[in-house]
Amino acid sequence: MTSRGAGTAFSRKNYRLSTEPEKSKVTGIVNSRLLNDYLHRVFTSADGSQPAAAYRKHLTFQNLQEHLERLLAEENGSEDSRDQVAEGRLGPSTVVLDHTSGFEGLLLVDDDLLGVIGHSNFGSIRATTCVYKGKWIYEVLISSQGLMQIGWCTLNCRFNQEEGVGDTPDSYAYDGNRVRKWNVTTTNYGKSWAAGDIVSCLIDLDEGTIAFCLNGISLGTAFDNITRGAGMAYFPAISLSFKESVAFNFGSRPLRYPVEGYRPLQDPPVADLVKARKLLGYLKNVIHIGIDVTEGKLVEKDTSMWQLQGEPTVLITLAHIFNYFSPLMCKVYLVEDVLMTFLLSILERGGAVEAHPLIQQLLDLMWLLMEEYEVHECLKQLLMSLLRAYRFSPIIPDLGLQIHYLRLTIAVLKHEKSRKYLLSNVLFDVLRSVVFFYIKSPLRVEEAGLQELIPTTWWPNRFTKEGKESKEVKEESAEERLRRRAYERGCQRLKKRIEVVEGLQVQILKLLLNNKDRGGGEASRYIFLNKFRKFLQENASNRGNLAVLCPPEYMVCFLHRLIAALRYFWDGHKTKTPASLSSEEAYVPPQLFYNGKVDYFDLQRLGGLLSHLKKTLKDDLAAKANILIDPAELQAVTMDDLDEDEESATSAAQSQRPSAALAIGGALARPAWLSSPTLGRANRFLSTAAVSLMNPRRPLGTLEKIKVLTLRVEQRTREDIEGTHGNEGLLLGRPPEEPDQPITENSLLEVLDGIVMMYNLSVHQQLGKMVGVSDDVNEYAMALKDTEEKISRCPKRRRDIHEELLKSQKVFSEKLNHLSRRLAWINVTIYSKEKMQDIYWLLRVCIRTIEHGDRTGSLFAFMPEFYLSVAMNSYSALKNYFSPVNSMEELPGYEETLMRLAAILAKHFADSRIVGTDIRDSLMQALASYVCYPHSLRAVERIPEEQRISMMKNLLAPYEQRPWAQTNWILVRLWRGCGFGYRYTRLPHLLKTKPEDASLPSLQKPCPSTLLQRHMADLLRSDRDLAPSFLNSVLNQLNWAFSEFIGMIQEIQQAAERLERNFVDSRQLKVCATCFDLSVSLLRVLEMTVTLAPEIFLDWNRPSSELLLRRLAQLLNQVLNRVTAERNLFDRVVNLRLPGLESVDHYPILVAVTGILVRLLVDTDVQGTERATAVLLADPCFQLRSIQYLLGHAEPSALAAAAPATDKRHFSLHTYTEYISTEELAKVEKMLNHLSEESKQAAATTLPTSEEDLCPICYAHPISAIFKPCSHKSCKACINQHLMNNKDCFFCKATITGVDDFTKPASS
Repeated sequence: MTSRGAGTAFSRKNYRLSTEPEKSKVTGIVNSRLLNDYLHRVFTSADGSQPAAAYRKHLTFQNLQEHLERLLAEENGSEDSRDQVAEGRLGPSTVVLDHTSGFEGLLLVDDDLLGVIGHSNFGSIRATTCVYKGKWIYEVLISSQGLMQIGWCTLNCRFNQEEGVGDTPDSYAYDGNRVRKWNVTTTNYGKSWAAGDIVSCLIDLDEGTIAFCLNGISLGTAFDNITRGAGMAYFPAISLSFKESVAFNFGSRPLRYPVEGYRPLQDPPVADLVKARKLLGYLKNVIHIGIDVTEGKLVEKDTSMWQLQGEPTVLITLAHIFNYFSPLMCKVYLVEDVLMTFLLSILERGGAVEAHPLIQQLLDLMWLLMEEYEVHECLKQLLMSLLRAYRFSPIIPDLGLQIHYLRLTIAVLKHEKSRKYLLSNVLFDVLRSVVFFYIKSPLRVEEAGLQELIPTTWWPNRFTKEGKESKEVKEESAEERLRRRAYERGCQRLKKRIEVVEGLQVQILKLLLNNKDRGGGEASRYIFLNKFRKFLQENASNRGNLAVLCPPEYMVCFLHRLIAALRYFWDGHKTKTPASLSSEEAYVPPQLFYNGKVDYFDLQRLGGLLSHLKKTLKDDLAAKANILIDPAELQAVTMDDLDEDEESATSAAQSQRPSAALAIGGALARPAWLSSPTLGRANRFLSTAAVSLMNPRRPLGTLEKIKVLTLRVEQRTREDIEGTHGNEGLLLGRPPEEPDQPITENSLLEVLDGIVMMYNLSVHQQLGKMVGVSDDVNEYAMALKDTEEKISRCPKRRRDIHEELLKSQKVFSEKLNHLSRRLAWINVTIYSKEKMQDIYWLLRVCIRTIEHGDRTGSLFAFMPEFYLSVAMNSYSALKNYFSPVNSMEELPGYEETLMRLAAILAKHFADSRIVGTDIRDSLMQALASYVCYPHSLRAVERIPEEQRISMMKNLLAPYEQRPWAQTNWILVRLWRGCGFGYRYTRLPHLLKTKPEDASLPSLQKPCPSTLLQRHMADLLRSDRDLAPSFLNSVLNQLNWAFSEFIGMIQEIQQAAERLERNFVDSRQLKVCATCFDLSVSLLRVLEMTVTLAPEIFLDWNRPSSELLLRRLAQLLNQVLNRVTAERNLFDRVVNLRLPGLESVDHYPILVAVTGILVRLLVDTDVQGTERATAVLLADPCFQLRSIQYLLGHAEPSALAAAAPATDKRHFSLHTYTEYISTEELAKVEKMLNHLSEESKQAAATTLPTSEEDLCPICYAHPISAIFKPCSHKSCKACINQHLMNNKDCFFCKATITGVDDFTKPASS
């Protein structure tokens, strides 16, 4: 590259220019007369005038340098006086944060000492320079909108973790989070701030006032009569809570909102500014003026189409200008004030960015005429300034400011050499470039112009007081319809404006994903891929460190723009290669997960850790994918070693960076996202305790293993990714199950994989968070409706109440107007139809990826867990988050997608290849949620029969050694709506209370599945081993759950009866309610089993049916006795109505028990009824009173003592006619009559049994079995139950080999 010096020498050596005009010769450049005119036109004097031709000095390239120096020095005399130290200020001329002694608490300070993040409860820091006289200003760029106090303090102020700026006598602060001002006491002041705002802090020490501005709009004088005089000087200062962050501008950059009469604390570089502006003027002149050699005259040129067409005269002139201009362009202030302003002015003429090739020409010039390090610094500062300007621009109605800065960013990135430099060294390394893809949401809708854009507001009125959508759809009034349509038109206007910004953001990504610019090194896409992977690694590996993570609201926008750009290139490739797949059929092939070409960091795989999988599946990899694992890779490495190696590697890398000077404490691995959006990686960790929390755990050393791992991503080339002849690149190791068909370019597959990972990292969480605004609208709409109803009912004589209600109505209306406009913005930027289609596309990508991976058999274990998580979460987001605005049913192929997802959940919730307990639980919860909604349950019913039966078999596995509560819940949902009195959505006694969330799966209307019930019945009947093991485990869990519940309510009752004031632990109440709910759901599963396959209990030809029936009868009697005893423990706890125990009531548990008894005693054949009756009556716990209680037949003693009967005092199924049919009640009456008769007969025929003949285990039944070989005895029920779990004798622990019937000899 030609250096500046070389350029000047070149002009002197090669061109001997004639100074005799009469001997005009055509030289290599132009004749001297024309050159003289040209140079005088370019290099005008400061006032823009040109001396008459007779008086002006003749200019040639030999004396141009001298002339230029004289021009640049013209006004320096007057500038020198300005450079003197300004009166009224003390401290260094470069103002930064005082990181040596001026801080309190734990803080992270950026390497330029202008950005800060709170790292403790309430840390404070001040600047290095103070003021005591005059008017001064500085700006604070708000990066997070939390608790901060910004203002001024004196040297005497002493801060701590509780008191900060504004909490001591001589400190003054503004807090936009709480909208208050602070000076020991506090009062309301100003407006609320949001991330992306700029606060200007003004102090007038002549008048003694302090004021603040927000985005250039004055908030008024905050404090007057501040303390002044000898020894009183004020420092800029801030106090901020944990994770809050800001960046200061004391004057190192041009102030965004200067105020007339106020000076920045740091003086601008005035002399350099004048020089730079002059030189820029000369540069503009060169662009404006052309030389017509044939005519021998100067001509005005169209600047927009200017090109450097190899004209030596122009080139040498530019070399002289850049000789002085280049060093100035390395300074932040000048880049922002001079260069960025000039480049923006070029684009101001409108039209597409392509219509302004001048910017490309100027960038070519910079690379040609500036030293490489100067171009690098200049481009870095330019992009930093653009990013800062974009992020901290206020939202205006047409988003003009954001569009302006994005257009210049595109223009710069269109330049190939600049783009590759910025991608390689700046965009992901120094800048937070993801900010370019974010559209911030306005907190103050008035300033954003949303009132003009959406003049009419509207909100839905479809909710009842319980928060549920009202059943009767009221006809919209004509006025409401007009309002809704006007609101929708306003939303459309807003959408069109936002789409312009989104289109520009996608253009930026299209430039970064360009893979055709291979001139001069690797194409942009492959540089981007490596940086993108590193970005994902930082966000995946630092989940606990919020300062390092990309904020989720940025991730959401980045994801959508990246999907748009990816699909553009994917479909572009499809048009060129018709055999490949379109983006609608996109998926990630399974070989990416095991061939090691894509780094998944330490993310969990379905089968566990990667190192473990490589050991256990190495033979499968060799056989199926022809991949051999290097034995050296299989050396065991503990997780702790890996963690330590990574930490040491980062510390080592930082120690090599010259800029990463450490303050008190160690350097952090990554700069904070939240503070200055543009600063380098090294942060300083400040602690008043002078202790570093960031020290590595072992000395730094060379780490060969980690070097290989970290460099692998950085060093990949196009060949490594796309592959060449004989090399498949990322697709190495195609398994035989995978079709041999081109999908798309390999690099796009990796981008797609990264998008899925991004959704998992934080996008889903953010989508759920933003639904809060919609919930707020619904709450305020309900409150407004309620208030309006009260106003209509308010008596006329109560004017005071009427006025208060009108005030409330006004407050709610104003809040709703504000929220509905804000909601319009959120619906357009986050929940629009296009965004919904993106998430739906991602869901389909995950489904196809999982299906392809599943076909590979054991290799499926290599798939990262996040693919299954994203499949479940994206469906959940589509169903729950987008539904108020757009309906999922309208999406193309919705029914088929639902069915394919159902097949994945049904197959993999019990897949032995998946080992992670969290992901297995998530799959089970997703399936449980799926069967609660009619449309998704039908999807489960549509999956192939073989898969349905397999799913039911997995659900019926014994309830031991696994999380059974969820699978039990699934079975209950399949039954709900079919059981006895089991058609309720909410429990009868809870109907008057408002549900926490009406959209919860548990609050959906019953939608039983007869098809899946049929599969369950077939399985229980046909598999002789399945039914006993399943039912035995259900009975065991019921015994445990109900016993735990009774034990807990005993403790709760004892605590409630103590005289001293006491509180029952809320966690204990929650566990107690959970045990009760589990008991009810287990009883319902037993009812389901008894109904679908009664022969399991009643066909005594089956080996274990009698035992199961006896155990069932025993448990039912226990439950009935505990719940139905008059004035018992259960009654007393229910009547306490403790918060947390709302679900505990007589109805749910008694109707479940009744359902089982009715099915066994009434709805079966004669033989079955006889057997069930005999077993029930034989159980020593049976009490007929418990059955009578169900129908409200209380004991005579209780009736005598009771007051007039009320529904609350005596439970009766007759009071629940809305829930229990007359047919069901008739069956209960029939059962009661039957049991009354049978119990009388049983009492008459039963002979008394001596104690010696009773079973020594239960003392309830006579001895009826003798064990082999030890000859100990018990009743059959006890030994059969024992043998299901244990083979040792009760008494001697000998192994039992057989059990014979025992009958007592008659002689004894």
